Amino acid sequence: MPEFEEDVLSLLRRIDKKLDKLLGISSLKAESAKSATPTGDRYVKPSIVVEKQEEEERAKEKPPVEGRRICPACGGTSFNTEEDKSQVLFQQSGIKIHAKKYICRNCGTEA
Repeated sequence: MPEFEEDVLSLLRRIDKKLDKLLGISSLKAESAKSATPTGDRYVKPSIVVEKQEEEERAKEKPPVEGRRICPACGGTSFNTEEDKSQVLFQQSGIKIHAKKYICRNCGTEA
């Protein structure tokens, strides 16, 4: 997969160079355009769009809150605990110990 990403980036760089030639942008402006769009030009290079999309994807990914359960459906953190009678963990002197299941209080989804 990293080879594929490198190939895509090299192709985007080639496209940027060809666009610079077509639009008549000097080499100094081309280097600064890779990091930020020039103020005078309204054209946005494809590589800049790809970089912005990657940054937005990273921003959307939130680290999980440690020590708390999170509902996959609604994102809630309040749960009711019930015994799951279908799963017996172990049995000691005739007493069965069952697993627990967590049910979201907001939407009712099992987590």
